[in-house]
Amino acid sequence: MAELLKLETAQRVRHIRSCVKYQVRCPNGGWRATQFKLSRKEAKLDRSRSCPYLDTINRSVLDFDFEKLCSVSLSHINVYACLVCGKYFQGRGNNTHAYTHSVFEGHHVFLNLQTQKFYCLPDNYQIIDSSLDDIIYVLNPTFSDIMIRKLDRNPKLSRAYDGTTYLPGIVGLNNIKANDYCNVVLQSLSHVAPLRNYFLREENYYKIKRPPGDQAFLLVQRFGELIRKLWNPCNFKAHVSPHEMLQAVVLCSKKKFQITEQGDPIDFLSWFLNAMHSAMNGTKKMNSSIISKTFRGKMRVYSRKIPSVDLSEAEQAKLIETEDYQEKVFDMPWLYLTCDLPAPPLYPDESRENIIPQVPFANLLTKFNGVTEKEYKSHKDSTMKKFELTRLPHFIIIYFKRFNKNYFVFEKNPTIVNFPIKNIDFGDLLSSEARSQHKNTTYDLVANVVHDGEPAQGKGSYRCHVLHKGQGKWYELQDLHVADILPQMITLSESYIQIFEVRKDIPNPLYNPAGASEVEEGGVVSMEVSGTDGSENNSTEEQK
Repeated sequence: MAELLKLETAQRVRHIRSCVKYQVRCPNGGWRATQFKLSRKEAKLDRSRSCPYLDTINRSVLDFDFEKLCSVSLSHINVYACLVCGKYFQGRGNNTHAYTHSVFEGHHVFLNLQTQKFYCLPDNYQIIDSSLDDIIYVLNPTFSDIMIRKLDRNPKLSRAYDGTTYLPGIVGLNNIKANDYCNVVLQSLSHVAPLRNYFLREENYYKIKRPPGDQAFLLVQRFGELIRKLWNPCNFKAHVSPHEMLQAVVLCSKKKFQITEQGDPIDFLSWFLNAMHSAMNGTKKMNSSIISKTFRGKMRVYSRKIPSVDLSEAEQAKLIETEDYQEKVFDMPWLYLTCDLPAPPLYPDESRENIIPQVPFANLLTKFNGVTEKEYKSHKDSTMKKFELTRLPHFIIIYFKRFNKNYFVFEKNPTIVNFPIKNIDFGDLLSSEARSQHKNTTYDLVANVVHDGEPAQGKGSYRCHVLHKGQGKWYELQDLHVADILPQMITLSESYIQIFEVRKDIPNPLYNPAGASEVEEGGVVSMEVSGTDGSENNSTEEQK
């Protein structure tokens, strides 16, 4: 009986909507109500613009961060979001999951997640209303060139639908289980201005052609969506879930990086940058992708083998004269620089208290001045290497080798690095010839990744510090936790990864414009070399 009553009511409502009352002026100057019968097309159009169920939309439950799958069939084809309860359902016609949900639950307003059109079910007509534009913008934020240029100058807070305030770009990322090592890397990369500006405009990369069935480009698409959500000034909530991004990472890395197991941020960062470069058809040329333009530098490596100490002096002298033991010089690209921390003291100090060792940042950078030699041992022989930077990128990534693993234990070096936050001159590491080719060599810190806790997997946690240029303040981000922090507190943390940005307002006094074209147009040997120790893969002992 109730179903028949509901059916009669629906039919009566449809009949009433097909008629519209108009006020018509009478000859005597008065008004009279006249009712005209509309055509079917006009009635449908009028019904689309005056849906009576718009007030049932509940924006507080809408969440477009998760994978677009039907909650019943788990299909990703033709998926609709119910705007009353926030669930995803497939289809719109009779006997589909969305249609069944609308009949049984009385939820009528649905959004097609692909075409971004609104529909009323079970009547099955499109809804056209400008009041729904905010939902479309949350589903797929878009940025104009003017908006992008204002991002680094805008100090204003945005207000979410639930009333909480947040800064666009300073938004917490949900930790699904053990993906904090991914969150800190994604948060840090979202504050690299050229990378952010590139992915805020989808037209910059959606025309890139990839082979049929290629899954690598999914990583590029998901990263672009995440960047736009992090910088969206009109979010319904003050946090973002990187669910789709992390699923793309698990798929493209062939489960090397998992959501359920904590990994190493530097391993993830190295793989992520190389995978993004390859997915965007990057080559060995310097300007082949936004990754290469932003992070890739060049260095010159001096390598020479040294004979074993077990040999006699005569045998050592004989080996040194052979070709294999002569010094070899070659150029290689790099995406990040590995700094070796000095070993911590084995014993406490005189007052029987454990001291926290400290080291100046400048001492660690001497590894790349082309003078300091370091020995690298293998099971066959030993090699002495020197590193000399020849090209500085716009953004320099520094990695402090804080973890050491052997057959018995996994140790963490607690040494504190005393680094300045502003005005670090990397030009001191360049030769006079290379320095004259760089217009700017002074850098400022923009992101800092920190490890807290024990070194064992799953026992420690990662957090990051990022600079919001619009307000000029530093913020600490640890999953959903967001708080401002004093710059003096950043230098006291156990830094693990740092990102520095070049300052274009401080010129290099030794710059020579005549020789600058060589460093700007120079090529590189291979993109896959990401470390700084002469090795040609991302899993070398020095990078671990």
